[in-house]
Amino acid sequence: MRHSKDKEGRTGAGFTRTGVSWWLGALALGAVLGLLRLEWLNGIFSFIATVYTRLFQFLAVPTVALAIMTTLISFGKQRRTRKIFAHTITYTLLTTLVAALVGMGMYLLVSPQNIPSEVLGATPVSQDGGLSFHDHIISVIPNNVVQPFLSGNVLSILLIAIAVGLALAYMRDSERKAVLVNGIEGLQELFFTLIKALIWTLPLGILAFSAQLSAQLSGGIILGSLGRYTAVILVGNVIQFFIVLPLFLLARGINPMRVFKAMSPAVIMALFTKSSAATLPVTLSSAEDRLGVDPKVSRFVLPICTTINMNGCAAFILVSSLFVMQNGGITLGIGAMLLWVLIAVISAVGNAGVPMGCFFLTVSLMTGIGAPVEVMGLILPIYTIIDMVETAENVWSDSCVCAMTDKDMRKQIDTI
Repeated sequence: MRHSKDKEGRTGAGFTRTGVSWWLGALALGAVLGLLRLEWLNGIFSFIATVYTRLFQFLAVPTVALAIMTTLISFGKQRRTRKIFAHTITYTLLTTLVAALVGMGMYLLVSPQNIPSEVLGATPVSQDGGLSFHDHIISVIPNNVVQPFLSGNVLSILLIAIAVGLALAYMRDSERKAVLVNGIEGLQELFFTLIKALIWTLPLGILAFSAQLSAQLSGGIILGSLGRYTAVILVGNVIQFFIVLPLFLLARGINPMRVFKAMSPAVIMALFTKSSAATLPVTLSSAEDRLGVDPKVSRFVLPICTTINMNGCAAFILVSSLFVMQNGGITLGIGAMLLWVLIAVISAVGNAGVPMGCFFLTVSLMTGIGAPVEVMGLILPIYTIIDMVETAENVWSDSCVCAMTDKDMRKQIDTI
């Protein structure tokens, strides 16, 4: 059954035309207050923003697990599950690969200059505690049930949820199975209710996030070689956001403006939370209640995309790696760059949708090859802005993959 607007213009999960106006008003007011740069006021906004980020992260982890489990339980035995997953993976890999290639093209076009060696020497980055890529993959494999939930390891949680959902789907029908399934579905309904309550209070959170961003921007952005590097990242994301992904939608006969209008609350939320996982509750609500995506598709596709569909992350890993290696005197030809495109795509797919996940993963990759990771220390002050833009792009890409998969599977899903 598809969702539609009611007579009052409500679009689900607390989103109304009036509600969106509150969001935009809070966005503008926060930008003005942030420009004042009052220390006591910034402290309040920092506290509020931290509270909202933690609450969304709290809700996001169980939402990921429950959404996957309930979907697999409901039709895990059917071939349609595998078809939905196949469509999701195909669109994810295609969009992520193109994002990395766009980043590579922008890097070759802009050609950022090296950072002066004396500047690098003054800004060391500690390499202690960095995970190698091998260790990163191993860390995804859970060795107990509790730890992934405590650490917020989304990919580990995804593996557990898939295992539990498929196990319940293939279990013989019995009273015990029914009790387990009812309990899981009840928990999902509970968390969806909590999500709606939190979304209702979001204007306050948007006010705080907007003020934080405004205060950071008023401090200025580093120029020179870092300015060119930043331009490569941001322009690449803009091209992917406004040109590449809409072309994917148009190729499937979907109106990009309709999808963006419906998913704009999730994209805005991603911009300020800097976390695909924390934005997942809003993404689910927007897809189902505003875009009209079938819940059987959205609750399977979006949690998976939140974990593996990282367009912005792939571009950041590639461009940052090329920039760091260039400053380390490592010369790469086109063939080697294309190899790093594949590495960036694989790394992005394995990265968790949490704040600064791409940054630390890039540091780990550069540490593994002995590149001058102190360059990442210079990138850190401007990474907040980069992270916001690339996270918004990630969620927009998730939305596009969900919309395309929903259209592909519409006739088959409607027959359930």
